[in-house]
Order: sequence, then structure tokens, then C-alpha cells
Amino acid sequence: MKYGFIGIGTLAEAIIDGLIGTKLSVDSVIVSPRNAQVSARLAARHGVVTIASHNQAVVDNSDMVFIAVRPQVVESVLTSLKFPKGQHVVSLVAATSTQKLRSWVGSDTILTQAIPLPFVSARQGVTAVHPPTPEVCTVFAALGSCAPIETEEELEVAGVASALMGPFFGMLEQLSEWLELKGMEPVVAHSYLAHMYTNLAGVAARSPQSAFSDLRREYSTDGGINELFFDTFQRLGGGSALIGALEEVHARIRQSQS
Repeated sequence: MKYGFIGIGTLAEAIIDGLIGTKLSVDSVIVSPRNAQVSARLAARHGVVTIASHNQAVVDNSDMVFIAVRPQVVESVLTSLKFPKGQHVVSLVAATSTQKLRSWVGSDTILTQAIPLPFVSARQGVTAVHPPTPEVCTVFAALGSCAPIETEEELEVAGVASALMGPFFGMLEQLSEWLELKGMEPVVAHSYLAHMYTNLAGVAARSPQSAFSDLRREYSTDGGINELFFDTFQRLGGGSALIGALEEVHARIRQSQS
């Protein structure tokens, strides 16, 4: 397969780094010239990476093209290109409807939308893919796992859930500050929290048939401090704040797609 990337930023770089280390057959990776520093870094790091002279050259020399530009410029970028019939076009562009993308890339292409996360560089990412075309799912399965998404509505809420990375680290930040305030050394607080949350995530990943509510109860002794923490968190509005933030992000995504 020949892979092409239009838009070379952190996410595209993560996919390319992960992709080249897989068992997939990667004949070539051609990247757009925009963001010369990242493109040059990738070309120096991987022998199969070449830098195209312009975006149309990326399209012309690829079997599968990944679109990783900002939503603000995606229309102008895509409408300036001509995609051949049957080409796989994978949009990584946030908050952009399938209808809009289809009108820009043409009806003869095989259009897929995906929401990869930075962890694909280490082949540990979970990527929402809509529609779950086998060829694209194979790529993202090699980069960790592919979450098949059947409807655009499901893709929207998967996009909302991907916005939890900032709040996750923000919560760890606040927890660490509290532990330090109580006398724990910063490096110890960081290590303690990072390992605890890594292990908790591992429990959930190894228990796909267990509801999160069941795991919460399993890890909370009746009348114990875990139960007290959760009940207090809910009583003080923590759960409501979480749902409110999710709804606000969802509204913004829907507005940007209209």
C-alpha cells in the first residue's frame, strides 16, 4: 500500500511513526510539504517517507490518503484537489459532517472518517472509524484497535469522548496538587497517581463484559472510603458538571457541522 498524508502535524506524525512499525506492507508514505519541519523530520527518520512538491502529488501517488488539516481550511484544501475513482480518503478532521466531506472529495471515492488519538504512535490507540471499511479498520487495528462506528451520530459522541484527555490530566493535576499540599513529594505524587490510574484502566480493558457501574461497586467496599468519595462527588455536583461539559462539547460539534 502507498499511504499519503495531507496536513502534517502531531497526529499525522503519530500515525506515520506507528504505521511504519507494524506488520502492514508499507511501500511508501508521501507527505504534503506544508509544515516543513515535521515533514523533514519524518523523512529523515523513515526511509519510506518522501515529501511531495504539492498536495495533488500526494493524492496522485497514494492508494489511501489521510486528511489531517484544520477544520477551518479543509474545504479550500479538498476542493482544490482531484481524487481518482475508488481512492480511499480518510478524514481525520474534527467536527466536519460526512455530507460536507463527500461534496468536497467527490462521490467516486471511498470516504471514511476516523478519530485517532496520539497513542497510535506506540500502536496502543483506539480509533473510532465510520463507516468501518475493512481496509481502514485494518490500518487502525494495527495501530492499537479499531472501534467500528456505524452511524454519524455515534461518531459525533465518540468525538465528544475524545475531548476527555484534557480533563483527565487536569484531574490528575488537581489530585497531585492536593497530595503535595498534604506533604507528599511531587515526584512521588506523580508516580503514585500515574500508576494507580494505569492499573485501573487496565482492569477496565481486561473486563469488556463488565459494566463500569459493576466495576465501581466491586472496587468500593460498602461503607468504605471509595463509596464515600463517589457519593460525595455526586452530591457536590461532580457528575452533573461532567454531563454538562459533555453536552456543551457535543453542541459545539453539532453547530460546526451545520
